[in-house]
Order: sequence, then C-alpha cells, then structure tokens
Amino acid sequence: MGEITHKTKPEKEKFLAEMLHPLVKDWFFSKFESFTLPQQFGIYNIHTRKNTLISAPTGSSKTLTAFLSILNQLVDDAMNERLEDKTYALYISPLKALNYDISHNLEEPLAEIEALAKRPLGIRVGVRTGDTTPYQRQKMTKIPPHILITTPESLAILLVQEKHIANFSQIQWVIIDEIHALANNKRGVQLSLLLEQLAYFANEFTRIGLSATAEPLDEIGRYLVGERDCEIIKIQYTKQTDLNVELPTKVIMGDNYEKNQDALYKKLHEHIQAHKSTLIFTNTRAATEKIVHTLKERNPECYYEINENPPFARSELIGAHHSSLSKEHRSEVETKLRLGKLKCVVCSSSLELGLDIGFIDLVILLHSPKRVSSLLQRIGRSGHKYSGIAKGRLFAQSYTELEECTSLLLSAK
Repeated sequence: MGEITHKTKPEKEKFLAEMLHPLVKDWFFSKFESFTLPQQFGIYNIHTRKNTLISAPTGSSKTLTAFLSILNQLVDDAMNERLEDKTYALYISPLKALNYDISHNLEEPLAEIEALAKRPLGIRVGVRTGDTTPYQRQKMTKIPPHILITTPESLAILLVQEKHIANFSQIQWVIIDEIHALANNKRGVQLSLLLEQLAYFANEFTRIGLSATAEPLDEIGRYLVGERDCEIIKIQYTKQTDLNVELPTKVIMGDNYEKNQDALYKKLHEHIQAHKSTLIFTNTRAATEKIVHTLKERNPECYYEINENPPFARSELIGAHHSSLSKEHRSEVETKLRLGKLKCVVCSSSLELGLDIGFIDLVILLHSPKRVSSLLQRIGRSGHKYSGIAKGRLFAQSYTELEECTSLLLSAK
C-alpha cells in the first residue's frame, strides 16, 4: 500500500521561476506578478512526477498549477524537436462544458507562447466528449492531440479502441478536475477502473487531482492513486465573502403563491440591475427556463434571451444554460458571459463547477442547494479570482427552506 503524505512547505518563487523554460517563464510573468500558493506548493511536485492532490479555494489557479509543468515539458520538447505524435496528458472532468472551457484556456497561452518563440510549436489540444463530431473523432485517431480533454464516459469508449490505446501507451500525466464530484458515485467507480486499465497499457503516469471542496482528503487521495504514493496539498486561506439569506416577502405564512412570486421577481430584477453580471442557480432545468421567460415577460425593455438557433444573439442581456440545450447554445452563452456581454445567466447545476466564466458580481441561489459543498461551488463563481470577494444571496421561499439555507450558510462561513 502506498503512502499518503501532506506537503507543508512551499518551494521558493525564484527556484520555480528558474525551473521553467525561458519561453514559459516569459509568458507566465507577462500575465502574472507572482506564483499563487497552490503554484508554490504544486508546480514542482508535478514537475518531479509525484502523484498529487491539490485542494484550494475557487479562483486560486489550481488548473494552471496542474498544467504549467506539463506545458513546460511540451514546450521544451517542441523547441528541441522531440515532440512526438502521441498523447502526453489527459485532462478528465465531470462536465463537457468545463472541458471546452479548459481547451480555450490552453489554446490561448499556447498561441501566445508561439508568438514569443516566433515559430510554430505544434502542440495540439483536443476535446473528446459526446458533442465531438465524427470528423473530429476521426482526425484525433490519425493525429492524436498532445493534451486530450475528456470525460469518464468518453474515456471508456477510447480505451476499447486499439488505435487510441496505442496513442495512450506513453501517457505521462492524468489530471482529474473537480475530483470530489466523481469520487463518491458510480461515475467515479468507472473512472477508477479506467485509470487502472490505462495504467496497464501505459505502465505508470503521474496522477493529479484538483478540487476546492474535497473532503476527507486522505480518502480522496487514496481514490486518486489506489495503492500508490500520493502527496496532498491543502491550501487554506479565508476568502472574503458577502453572503446572506433573503426572503421574497417579510412574512411567508399566509401569503399566497402569486404574491410571493411577484415579490421574488421584483427582488431578482433589483439585484440584477444593481450589478454588472449576475448568475442565478436553480435546482431544475424547467425552473431555469421559467425564470428567464418570466424576467423577459415582466421587464421586456431590460431582458432578451439568446436564441436557441442561429444567429443566436438577438440581444446580449440574458441567457439560459443547462445540459438539455444544444452545444452551440451553451457555448454561445459561456462565451458571452466570459466576455462580460451578458447581464444575467440563469442555469441549473451546469455552471456549478470550475468554468472560467469571467467576472461575476453576484450569485443568487433560488432554493437550497442541499449541500455545503454545492453552496461553496456555486457562490465561488462570483469574485472568481485569487483576491476576489464571493458575493451570494440565498432565496428561501418557505420556513423549512429558511432554516436549511441559514444552516448551510453558517456551516460555510
């Protein structure tokens, strides 16, 4: 049985900077003033191929921590003509939307590093999910991406195809993002088996787990590595929060449904208009559509929905996002939100996990999210940067919900 250990001392920033390839170093410091705490603890671990579980608050650059050493190695290989046509790294997440977001956030730095190099590096990033077209799948089989971004279900399909197995035979890194969302369910069991199958084909590889809310860490670490060694990095710092529970009306008992709904939408509208960008979480897809429709109907001069079909954007003020919508619609909403062109987005759980959706001023939760981890994930979409303030409002529409939301809020603080 491998050993689970905890890392308590970070590397010095000067040491980490000297470790980076000159191109990667120049790119990094053109974007950031210094390394964040997760980067000070995690970059060298991944560089030296240690299995690592990183637990750090939302917006603390966990994903860049995981990828920086990998990009560093790929850039060095490309500059020295050692880059081969094979997959070096797998990134696995529970959400398709998160995968496309990560692809965008990798391709942009690679293009900027190529500009610094003044030559093409040829480092390829590919996404394989249920939304991937047959043409794209065939292309990946012939010319494998160096970094493949996928889901547990798509990985299961790839590992029964001989051509893909050959591409994975020398895999060096596997990143599992939002690992807490996989470790305690059937998808997580499937992924654990797939990782062992992959290890059989590729001998061994470095396993990297990322989460903002994973607990208990030792058990999550054991899930990540099985019987291998694992070092756990837990970054604790108190992120500033502005959280509160609100009621649509002062008195719940005795008020009729229509009055409560009227007060609810009035408060929602006031919050949205008082902020630059607002993200509203509901617990169902039907509620997501209803909220968008009602806001448009009550305030037609303020809200217009992004259309489902081309040309998509009749206006850039409000949009719905959930898994039943088309890939094109979801992608359009995510892009507009990232660019700050939407006043409000209403979603189910589809934007709960670590998407880079730009700067959100306020997160509103309609009804209780039921779990503290879900509360933290959703509220963490606001102020989604290292020094940002997470601002959230929980709307309770019954005394039972009021008790539950208050309890969750007290547990989260």
